[in-house]
Amino acid sequence: MEYTSGNYEAFARPRKPEGIEDRTAWFVGAGLASLSGAAFLIRDGQMPAERITVLERLKLPGGALDGIKEPKKGFVVRGGREMENHFECLWDLFRSVPSIEVEGASVLDEFYWLNKDDPNHSLQRATVNRGEAARTDGLFTLNDRAQKDVVRVFLATREEMENKRINEVFGEDFLRSNFWLYWRTMFAFEEWHGALEMKLYLHRFIHHIGGLPDFSALKFTRYNQYESLVLPLYRWLLDQGVVFRFDTEVTDVDFEVTPDRKQATRLHWVREGATGGVDLGSEDLLFMTIGSLTENSDNGDHHTPAKLDEGPAPAWELWRRIAAKDPAFGRPDVFGSHIPETKWESATVTTLDRRIPEYIQKVCKRDPFSGGVVTGGIVTAKDSAWLLSWTVNRQPHFKQQPEDQIVAWVYSLFVDRPGDFVRKTMQECTGEEITQEWLYHLGVPVAEIPEMAETGAKCVPVMMPYVTSFFMPRQAGDRPDVVPEGSVNFAFIGQFAESGTRDCIFTTEYSVRTPMEAVYQLLDLERGVPEVFNSTYDVRSLLAATSRLRDGEELRLPLGPIARRLLERRLDPTEVGALLKEYHLLPED
Repeated sequence: MEYTSGNYEAFARPRKPEGIEDRTAWFVGAGLASLSGAAFLIRDGQMPAERITVLERLKLPGGALDGIKEPKKGFVVRGGREMENHFECLWDLFRSVPSIEVEGASVLDEFYWLNKDDPNHSLQRATVNRGEAARTDGLFTLNDRAQKDVVRVFLATREEMENKRINEVFGEDFLRSNFWLYWRTMFAFEEWHGALEMKLYLHRFIHHIGGLPDFSALKFTRYNQYESLVLPLYRWLLDQGVVFRFDTEVTDVDFEVTPDRKQATRLHWVREGATGGVDLGSEDLLFMTIGSLTENSDNGDHHTPAKLDEGPAPAWELWRRIAAKDPAFGRPDVFGSHIPETKWESATVTTLDRRIPEYIQKVCKRDPFSGGVVTGGIVTAKDSAWLLSWTVNRQPHFKQQPEDQIVAWVYSLFVDRPGDFVRKTMQECTGEEITQEWLYHLGVPVAEIPEMAETGAKCVPVMMPYVTSFFMPRQAGDRPDVVPEGSVNFAFIGQFAESGTRDCIFTTEYSVRTPMEAVYQLLDLERGVPEVFNSTYDVRSLLAATSRLRDGEELRLPLGPIARRLLERRLDPTEVGALLKEYHLLPED
C-alpha cells in the first residue's frame, strides 16, 4: 500500500486481485468504518458482495452517525460530524454511492451541489447575556505569549506531545482566548485532553484556521447524517449482496501469533442468545472496529434524565480481550477507563411552539423554516455555566419531520456544573429542564420559560460515557496499527486504529481512511490511498494562518526603522515580499 495524490492515481482503477472470488470478509460492527470497508472490497477489490458479512450488536447500521425517531420520545441525534472539502477518502467513497435523493447523481454530487447553492457560514458564533451577540468580532485574541504557545506546539515533534495534556503545553493566556473558545466548543476538546491530538488537529486543519470564527470552512448534509450518508451507503451494499447480521455481538477473536506472523483463526459471537462463530483461514479477511465513542449511550426523555452507564461496555470488553493476546493490539484502558474525563451529554430538542423558532431566528439572523443554512454550526453561550452550545441545521432535519417543527441539537462540555437557570447539573436534568436552560440562553423571558419548555418542546437527552475517549493523552503503541506488522488476514479500523498518515480522529474522514488502508494493504491493491491534504506544508496556508492568528496585525520585526525599511526594500521585488504582503504580514506599498 502507498499514499498518493493527484488525478493520475485518483482516477486509476486497480486490476482484480487473483483468487478474490474464493475469499471471504468479515466485519465487526456496522458503523461507517465497516460500511466503507465493505464498499472498498466491492469497488476496488472486486470481491463478490455475497462473500462479505457485517456483524452488528445493535438492530441498525451507522454507529455514531445516527438520526432516528423514537415513537414515544421524539427525534434523537447523539451528535453530528462537520465535514470539509479535503476529506479525500470520504469523497473518494461517496463519488461511487448513488444518491437516494437525486436521480442519476452520487451522494458526493448531491452534497457538492447543495453546498454550492447554499454555502455554510455562521452569522452569530457566540452569545452572552441570554442571547445577546458576544462581540468577538471574529478575532482570536491571542497575545504574543499565546501565539508562541501555538507555534511551539505546531513545531514540536509528536514524541514531545505524547502523554501530555493541553493545559500542560498551553498557558492561561491561550486558554482565555477566543481561539480556545472557538476550538474547544467546535471539536469538544477539554483542557485535560491530549496535547498530541491538539497538535494533529492544528496541522490537519491549518488551511481552515480563518474559517473558525464563522464556520465558513464547514459543509453539512441535507438531512441528519444517518439519512444523508449511512442510508444510501447501506442500501447500495444491500443491493450488491452484502450480508448483514444484526443482534449479533462479537465476543472474542482467536489468533495464531508467532514472532513474524499473525493470523486471526476464529471469530466468536452470540446471536439471539446462542453462541456461534466461524473459523478463519489465512485467505479469510477480518476487519475489527475497536472501542466506541457511543458505547453505553443512554437516552432519557422529556421527563427523565439520561443515565450514566458505567457498567460493562461490550465494544471495550472485546478490545480488552483482543489486546491481551499481543502487545501490538493496543492498550484500550488508555482511552476507555476514564469516564469522568470522557463523558458529555447532548440533547435533541423538537419545537412544538412557534414562539421558540422566533428566538432562534433572533440569535442566528436567519429564518429556520427557510430550508437553507440556519445557524451554520454551533452557537456557544459564552457565559453559560455548562458551556452550552446549540445548533439548528437545515430543516427539516428528518424526512418525517412535520413542517411546523424545528429540530435543534444542544450539548454541554461541563455536565457536572449547576446550570444558570435550572441550578442543576446537565447530567441530573430531564429533557424539559435542559430545554429550560437552553431557552434561558436564547433570551426567552424568564416568566415564560417553564410553560414553554413543558408544552412547547420535546427533548431527548443522551449521556455518552466514552464520547471523547480518543482524545485522552496517549503515546505510540496505545492504538494498534491498522494492519499490525506480520498480520496476514486481519486489520483494525475506526477511530482507535492508528493510520500511517498525519490524519486526526473524530472525523468521518478517519472512519473511511482506516478501512481504505486496511483493504488496500491486505489485498495489495495497485491504487494508492489518498494522501492527507498537504496544507501544513503549503507556505500560503501557513502565512494565511499566521495572519489570522495575529488578528491581521503586521509582523513587528526586531529592527530599527532604518534597518526595517532596508529589509522591506530587499523583500519588495521578491516572491517572499509579495507573499508577505498578500497575507497582510507586511504593509502594502
